[in-house]
Amino acid sequence: MSKPEFLSFSSSELMPQEEVLEVKTSKSELNIGIPREVFRQEKRVGLTPDAVQLLVNNGHKVLIEKGAGEGANYSDKDYEDAGGEISYSKAKVFQSDIILKIEPPSLEEIELMKHRQTLISALQLRTQNKDYFQKLMDKKITALSFENIADESGIIPVVRSMSEIAGSTSVLVAAECLSNANDGKGYMLGGVSGIPPTDVVIIGAGTVGVYAAKTALGLGATVKVFDKSVTKLRRLQGILNMPIYTCVIQPKILEKALMRCDVAIGAIRSESGRTPTVVTDDMVSKMKAGSVIIDISIDQGGCFETSELCDLDKPTFKKYDVIHYCVPNIASRVSRTASFSLSNVLAPLILSIGDAGGVEEIVKQNSGVNRGLYICKGILVSKAIGDAFDLPFAEDSRLLY
Repeated sequence: MSKPEFLSFSSSELMPQEEVLEVKTSKSELNIGIPREVFRQEKRVGLTPDAVQLLVNNGHKVLIEKGAGEGANYSDKDYEDAGGEISYSKAKVFQSDIILKIEPPSLEEIELMKHRQTLISALQLRTQNKDYFQKLMDKKITALSFENIADESGIIPVVRSMSEIAGSTSVLVAAECLSNANDGKGYMLGGVSGIPPTDVVIIGAGTVGVYAAKTALGLGATVKVFDKSVTKLRRLQGILNMPIYTCVIQPKILEKALMRCDVAIGAIRSESGRTPTVVTDDMVSKMKAGSVIIDISIDQGGCFETSELCDLDKPTFKKYDVIHYCVPNIASRVSRTASFSLSNVLAPLILSIGDAGGVEEIVKQNSGVNRGLYICKGILVSKAIGDAFDLPFAEDSRLLY
């Protein structure tokens, strides 16, 4: 029988060893710049004064261009009292390490940016051109689109919150258009005792459609909702927790509903490309005189064939004696509420960037934030952008870290 073998250790290996602890990434102190929006229809701001105070209390610096919050009725003093710094120089604001905007920066604003900055803004792919992305890439910018960043449950919070606001606001806009004050036929949207309620048709049962239906029902209107998806219609009924007229989009049934309605709201979203035209010119011509169309889908081309792009200076026009409201970015009409909602998403995002040790660390650690990354240190990492504008892109952004 062979002798058992014993493992041998050196004296140093037998000595007690220090416990090896996980080394955490050191927290970064961020320098955030908030420029004033130059697009005249944009009145929202990315951070409210309360959010600025939260960031400052966590050791970050926030530089706000003079007048950046005016569209949402926040004064420069509000931001100064919160610990932010007001700058009279747009160029100085654009030298911050992180630029936070609502609208994508213009080509002139990109020229003001320095190399290796971080940009957090909307992407709005359909309004961009190749030169826009090339200039960001030339400056080695890291760019995040907040309308693509997902939370831990996979929901995109910015899109969800703006859709909720757009749905509710669309009904209130329709109420204004029906009134005498705006050359409407003098109806009150809703209903009172002894008078038939207003008839509202909503095309689309997504988040916008759900909140439009909630608001219209709350005002006492009769609501009909159309969508191509039975699943969405069933979900809408579950959310509302009440019986409501729903129907899969069928041209003849939709046409009859439009002929009887006082308000028609287009709330269809397209995952890619133009929104399909669901309501034809002929359908609109058969609607009641003085009825109202609110086309929330106008930023993707509109789902009414008669829709034409408008702005807040002249938001409505008439065709076939039907009032059309076709202003994109309807959430900017209630800019203070929309700014609150955006700030509730963007402030925690910036805090998490600081806690992680910077943008490059957070996109490595958080898959939801990584979904919003489209340029990393000057290298395009979005296949959709690369294919759309014939630009080279990295297949796997993780290889860049």
